[in-house]
Amino acid sequence: MTKRSCFFALVFALAYPGVAGAQYPILDTIADKVVQKYEQSSCEQLWEKKGQPKSPREQEAIQVLRNDPNRRGAFINRVAAPIANKMFECG
Repeated sequence: MTKRSCFFALVFALAYPGVAGAQYPILDTIADKVVQKYEQSSCEQLWEKKGQPKSPREQEAIQVLRNDPNRRGAFINRVAAPIANKMFECG
């Protein structure tokens, strides 16, 4: 009985991120671009971009995330680790 419960818990845990990701395909695309930006940019490039104003599309996306806690959570779960790693690399 315990093995069966563990098996179903493992299957659910592995399947859940796929289901959550399919829920917001546009958000996934945006998150992928954000992750790619942080992984491919140097620390200097990120510092330069930090103070620049955001484009209207970026502002719209931020507003959507502010208004929808579920989407915000999904987005943060996708981008948090790569951004945090880059922050540690850049000091």
